[in-house]
Amino acid sequence: MTKQVTFPHDFIWGAATAAYQIEGAWDQDGKGESIWDRFSHTPGKVLNGENGDVACDHYHRWQDDLDLMAALNLRAYRFSIAWPRILPAGRGQVNPAGLDFYDRLVDGLLARGIRPFATLYHWDLPQALEDAGGWPARSTAEAFVEYADVVSRRLGDRVQDWITHNEPFCTAFLGHMIGVHAPGHNDAAKTARTVHHLLLSHGWAVPVLRANSPGARVGLALNPNEVVPASASQVDLRAAAREDGIRNRLFLDPLYHRGYPADVVERLDVEYGVRFDFVQPGDMDAIAVPTDFMGVNYYNRTIARDEEAPNNLPPAITVEGNEHTEMGWEVYPPGFYNLLCRLHFDYRPASMIITENGASYSDGPDAAGRSADQRRLNYIRDHLAEVRRAMDAGVPLNGYFTWSLMDNFEWAFGYSQRFGMVWVDYATQQRLLKDSALWYRDLIANDGFALP
Repeated sequence: MTKQVTFPHDFIWGAATAAYQIEGAWDQDGKGESIWDRFSHTPGKVLNGENGDVACDHYHRWQDDLDLMAALNLRAYRFSIAWPRILPAGRGQVNPAGLDFYDRLVDGLLARGIRPFATLYHWDLPQALEDAGGWPARSTAEAFVEYADVVSRRLGDRVQDWITHNEPFCTAFLGHMIGVHAPGHNDAAKTARTVHHLLLSHGWAVPVLRANSPGARVGLALNPNEVVPASASQVDLRAAAREDGIRNRLFLDPLYHRGYPADVVERLDVEYGVRFDFVQPGDMDAIAVPTDFMGVNYYNRTIARDEEAPNNLPPAITVEGNEHTEMGWEVYPPGFYNLLCRLHFDYRPASMIITENGASYSDGPDAAGRSADQRRLNYIRDHLAEVRRAMDAGVPLNGYFTWSLMDNFEWAFGYSQRFGMVWVDYATQQRLLKDSALWYRDLIANDGFALP
């Protein structure tokens, strides 16, 4: 028995990538150094000492990659723009070759009937700005607005869909608190300032994008999680509330005019001595500027358990029997539905777009050249069924981007993880459509799929 899952004919079907993960050409045509160039060239920071110097060589192979997208029936493509390719020093002198590259990319997409979704910041801050203080400095938020202005003046006549930032949680906490992402800091005060300046730069940039791109649709790509307590014990309930505060509410509340959550601010003060005295008059109103959509990146849920509690109840949630991706992330599609409903009913965004969703599996081509990545296909299919279920519950979803179009450099994991629907042989740069890509192509053509 199968069930047909259908979507509106105008639903936005796309795939997503990020500049540092695919472009390569890290020091060509006037591009400046980014924090990920510096971080990945620092011994011990990336698995196997790998880096994005070449990656998928998309900078030189972009036309072939656009042809791949067209062959997959993609209606939209979410890409990021490399800030140091546009402004090598972060501010000031513009690099014409950098703008020219994205000019050609956008024109190539439109010529193939593919709608461009441009992300301005996907983690590759110009190293010159990091040297001047980075995201903990308010001046970096000001520099971001200058960058947004330069890019949107050039592309705003053709790009109508803009995403200011990708996953500010990761920039703040993985990059400044835990240090496993560039720039590699371990500092709570820098983390809190980074949160604020990322959100502030978003708020300041939105009206600039709208002014330079008439009719533009502007949003932010967040990576919120469904956070559930491991048991019904009070300690686990508290652990879940704490995790939800840091992971979700610290970003969502200010974006939707609620200010920073008092419990999170208090916790950062008590545990780390961090005060939010860097917030200036008018900042919170700027951050809460209305947007046209909420971008949601989703991979897995978070199960919160207080491991310190001596009398904790046995966990009511077990994940041992559930499938896990090769990133070690639990596969739990119902968590997607729960999260989407929570975001809609708690925050009421104007609309929502799934800006990333996917899974890492290393299934490669067999002797006949077929990449039978059934596990990825199942993951995307089952999560899309939850997207449809959320839409039926009233969630205003109108687009879905799979992560990722192709295998690529996976940050601190180097090339060990493969999220792509397209297999990339990094030695030859050959591309090969996996079974999931062929399935996705047919889904788009049919506005739906059969669910076993």
